[in-house]
Amino acid sequence: MDIRTMQYYLAVVREGTISAAADALHVAQPSLSRRMKELEEELGAPLFVRGNRKITLTEEGMVLRRRAEEMVRLMQMTEDEISQVKNNISGTVRIGAGESVSFHYLSRTASLLLKEHPDIRFQITSGDTKDLMDQLNDGLIDFAVIFTDVDHSLYQSIDLPTEDSFGLLMPKKSDLAKKDVIRWSDLKGLPILISRASEPYFSSSNKLSGLHIVAIYNLIYNASLMVEDGVGYALCFDNIINTAGDSPLIFRPVIPPLKSTGKLIWKKYQVFSPAVQMFIDRIQEIIPAE
Repeated sequence: MDIRTMQYYLAVVREGTISAAADALHVAQPSLSRRMKELEEELGAPLFVRGNRKITLTEEGMVLRRRAEEMVRLMQMTEDEISQVKNNISGTVRIGAGESVSFHYLSRTASLLLKEHPDIRFQITSGDTKDLMDQLNDGLIDFAVIFTDVDHSLYQSIDLPTEDSFGLLMPKKSDLAKKDVIRWSDLKGLPILISRASEPYFSSSNKLSGLHIVAIYNLIYNASLMVEDGVGYALCFDNIINTAGDSPLIFRPVIPPLKSTGKLIWKKYQVFSPAVQMFIDRIQEIIPAE
């Protein structure tokens, strides 16, 4: 006995005839008759007294009616409960990210999820690649946005389409601020601040050769305060620090240009909470549509 057969049986009981039940169920009458006959054979007892106009239930048929109603009602309750869990997803999605405009893809995804499931919460951790990878591997965050190569044997990843351009953050009163672009040769002899995450990147491209590095920073905001206070010039991504209006700072791109693309990564072979899995599904929908 399965639930569908119980539903068919109750329809026959409700409609009073096989033909009327078949019409209500939108199934063929011979198929429904055969299914009721197979049910009687399975139970080893007659369920109907078949009359000329309307069927009546045998004693065994009345017992099955009560049980069938209970079974169908229990299944409906189960479906309702599962639907409630599915449609009221809660939990925390933990994201670690370096500072980049590509984070907009994650924030847009978060906005969509919160409209559908307002009980979801997001925990955002800022950091560089090294810190974030440690946290990801330790299970402290679910996702990391990084700007280095991905070990695809360990992690799944999505490329974030926005390119981040490197440039120089400096005081507006600086002589270099008069230039529209900065050449790497312009940096010779200047006090330079670089991020810890970008140090290997610059070193591998020999861009730091001969530069005077006075500080290595983790987050650009603190570095921007050092720039403002005259410590040096910061190599960083564009569009992170607001340089408009009354800001004492200005950003200039470097040439030849250096660009980087962020990647959202998460651990392979891991069972995620419904909230985290839904975040993965949504951002995979959003990025191809961009």
